[in-house]
Amino acid sequence: MDARSLEAIQRDPDYKELVRRRSSFGWTLSLIMLVIYFGFILLVAYAPKFLGMRLGTGVTTIGIPIGLFVIVSAFVLTAIYVSKANSKYDTLIRRIVEGA
Repeated sequence: MDARSLEAIQRDPDYKELVRRRSSFGWTLSLIMLVIYFGFILLVAYAPKFLGMRLGTGVTTIGIPIGLFVIVSAFVLTAIYVSKANSKYDTLIRRIVEGA
């Protein structure tokens, strides 16, 4: 790609919109994941007895489903990003490439 094409793309309003949307959404999802993760870490640090409480009569504690939630939430947030990228961002990228 030559410098003129790159400059034309960077000036394109669709490109600026894509960068703004993707950045905003990415930071939002990152913040959600950080809150979930550090919330779990704070529970481990400050409420270990709560996490160690048994669920029912078995050996499963409250910490196990909460820990699984942390792991699953990472996959869910990734799936949300991929879904939005495939539906919204790809359309903007096609318009940018066709206009360049």
